[in-house]
Amino acid sequence: MKKSEANQGQPASELISNRIAELGGWRGETLSKMRQLIQAADPDVVEEWKWMGTPVWSHHGIICTGESYKDKIKLTFLKGASLKDPAGLFNASLDGNARRAIDIHEGEEVDESAFKALIRAAVALNSAGKAKPAKKAKS
Repeated sequence: MKKSEANQGQPASELISNRIAELGGWRGETLSKMRQLIQAADPDVVEEWKWMGTPVWSHHGIICTGESYKDKIKLTFLKGASLKDPAGLFNASLDGNARRAIDIHEGEEVDESAFKALIRAAVALNSAGKAKPAKKAKS
């Protein structure tokens, strides 16, 4: 896993670990587990800390963010609307043109293999956009 430096002088991975510890309880456990699944699905994932305290996982662009709320952990995929989700993991932000999210409430489990497949699909989508050569202007 590659690491991005955070603006606050601490590595993003350390800030994310601190957030998980601060959350504690089921929210900390859930965010930690999802982080492990992201890292398992994409060993080259880059952890970032953006928008004044949001964990972000990237690979040739943002894969997803990991937000914490009182009643849920929300994983928002910035290009989720472009991803196939045969397991139906996306259960929030379904009306948008780009984003899709997975809200995880206390006691809920996420299909690990389907989630890792979604992470790999998001990386492939980001990588495909990165690999396209620039169009040359017509003269």
